Amino acid sequence: MTAAALPAPSPATTGEQPGVRLARSRRNAELSLLLVAMVLVAAYGAMVEAKVLDTVTADFWMPAAALTAVFLGLHLVIRFLAPFADPALLPAVALLNGLGVGFLRRLDLGNAAPAEREDLAIFAGTGGRQLAWTLASVVLAAGLLALMRDHRSVSRYAYTLGLAGIVLVMIPAVLPSRFSEINGAKLWIRVGGFSIQPGEFAKLALLVFFAYYLVRKREVLSLASRRFLGIDFPRGRDLGPVVAVWLVSVLVLVFEKDLGTSLLYFGMFVVTLYIATERVSWLLIGLVLFFGGVYLAYVLGDVVGGPFANFYLRAQIWLDPFADPYNDGYQLVQGLLALGTGGLFGAGPGGGQPGLLPEVQNDFIFAGIGEEIGLFGLSALLVVYLLIVERGLRAALAVRDSFGKLLAGGLAFTLGLQVFVIVGGISKLIPLTGQTTPFLSAGGSSLMANWLLIAALLRISDGARRPVTGGGGKAARPSGGPPEQLHGAPTEVIRP
Repeated sequence: MTAAALPAPSPATTGEQPGVRLARSRRNAELSLLLVAMVLVAAYGAMVEAKVLDTVTADFWMPAAALTAVFLGLHLVIRFLAPFADPALLPAVALLNGLGVGFLRRLDLGNAAPAEREDLAIFAGTGGRQLAWTLASVVLAAGLLALMRDHRSVSRYAYTLGLAGIVLVMIPAVLPSRFSEINGAKLWIRVGGFSIQPGEFAKLALLVFFAYYLVRKREVLSLASRRFLGIDFPRGRDLGPVVAVWLVSVLVLVFEKDLGTSLLYFGMFVVTLYIATERVSWLLIGLVLFFGGVYLAYVLGDVVGGPFANFYLRAQIWLDPFADPYNDGYQLVQGLLALGTGGLFGAGPGGGQPGLLPEVQNDFIFAGIGEEIGLFGLSALLVVYLLIVERGLRAALAVRDSFGKLLAGGLAFTLGLQVFVIVGGISKLIPLTGQTTPFLSAGGSSLMANWLLIAALLRISDGARRPVTGGGGKAARPSGGPPEQLHGAPTEVIRP
């Protein structure tokens, strides 16, 4: 039989779901939503100037115009390289990123001398640097879309990325404090005036490794040894991976002195494991291990001190920030007062006093914005974050290969967990963390890493939404070959 006569691969051999699906690219809808988002960003900038400057300058629209040009460029890249990607992701992220740049520029206006405020250049100050970082981050996201034409191809480098992720996590812990510590947390690499937060990129590398590893081991990890209270628990011999990741997360908690980063790494592994196996018992085991480790670190911080002392102090501040409101508890107290002052509707854009908040451009940007837009405005921002997470989970449900399902689910959950960690710390739900609010906080590392996360979700959603015909029709698949040729793993569909 000649090669031309060979039958086309069936859905069963490629791990894809049979059937017929008609899809539209929805790029025009994405463009419309993006323009609406940029109009909101421009309106926010105008209201800030009206409040801070008592007038609206003729150049109020320039930051929004620069952002619009950047995001339209990415829209064109998506239109040609990922035409079936989810149309809601880019506008939602652009809105958050634009409001973040607008608020940082509002801080610059408030800090500038009154005579210099009206002439503040768009690339000046923290807001200007964030605008420049946005340009670089969007270009990086476009580059990822161009290089990764099929999300399954990245699984070839899973072990390399896993090793790189562990190295990136551990570098700040082993560096001297003067090169890695800011506000008590060792999460940075600082050389001169340059700083980078390697953990932001480590989470992406580790997620690729987790997804690849769990695709290969999901059958073993799904085996149950006994049933208790209606829940199937895994065999003891299969607890090794969870215990290993738990130990790493505890080391991060102790030596990098940050609960949020520890919770982020351990949480994204346990949830990815749950998605792969559908065993609730893994979630229960993960919760017991993590909170047990946190409590042990708290007790050791009180009894032993040493590397556990910093976490013990943060826990004490969380339990009663008003015990020392002018020293250790000052930052949290000011954040709570800002949220309380904002009330339901806020003081209006530009009408608050965010300069009283320490690190308002980074850790406490959510509280600073909350003072000006109130509870209703913050709820709207959280809904936008929830929309991004929901669209990521929808891509995970729709994509036809197991690796894509785990990767998209892990990416979406990680973004949601990071928002929970930072908002929980500001609102006194959990102890304060050193995490940044995605797309809002100042900083190039966080912005670049999260735009790469969005680019990966766009690529996966493009593969999930591409039209597929069943029966005798030809399947329209992304380039890169069948899943089994790419990562050598079973490609059965993990059903929700």
